[in-house]
Amino acid sequence: MCASPAAEPDFAQLRRTMVDCQIRTFGVTDRAVIARFLEVPRELFVPAERQALAYSDLSLKVVDTAPGGDSRRLLTPMVLARLLQDAEVRKEDVVLDVAPGTGYSTAILAGLADRVTALEADSKLQAVVKSNLAAFGFDNVPVIAGPLPDGVAECAPFDLIFVNGATEGRLDRLFGQLSEGGRLITLSRAPSDPDGFACHAIRFEKIAGQISSRILFDAAAPLLSTFRETPHFVF
Repeated sequence: MCASPAAEPDFAQLRRTMVDCQIRTFGVTDRAVIARFLEVPRELFVPAERQALAYSDLSLKVVDTAPGGDSRRLLTPMVLARLLQDAEVRKEDVVLDVAPGTGYSTAILAGLADRVTALEADSKLQAVVKSNLAAFGFDNVPVIAGPLPDGVAECAPFDLIFVNGATEGRLDRLFGQLSEGGRLITLSRAPSDPDGFACHAIRFEKIAGQISSRILFDAAAPLLSTFRETPHFVF
């Protein structure tokens, strides 16, 4: 007797379960954010061999090697959703999405803000983001290749800069590309914890030309190596 073929995953149902059991239970109540996570098919932004895990609560690896030796991982759905809620994305916002990997966060943001630009580290990753966004119907989102800490000065100022991963420092150029009242959202990791994933989610805001910061919650995320703090030696 031949074995029956395995049933195809019901991605729509898995998406609803992700929202109900992961995102809502982590304090996400913003209707626009929740609607966006229900609309965007996360499985399109995950390599075929990992699609069965697309709606797991994992920091899912989607690119094995990026410049600097990083892999690219999607933030867990609940962390990404909570960060976007705390970013208070507005319909008129101009957004820079830094290190989106395969473009999932860009697709989410594109339905919440007025204009979104994605920044990845090289042309190969740029092509991945472009291809995935085009498959979802977002072929008009600019995708730029270049050093992540440099931002995209020619498209600045930004009302929101969203960094997909942990940083230790090297945010000054991004701060310089924020509009007055603009926010930068990232996960901050202490340089004293070189191998750990423990981070604080941080919201930075430019007010009267000065940068203030506020801790939002604790989370885990891998470090983006180009945001590693340069060691300072004390003699």
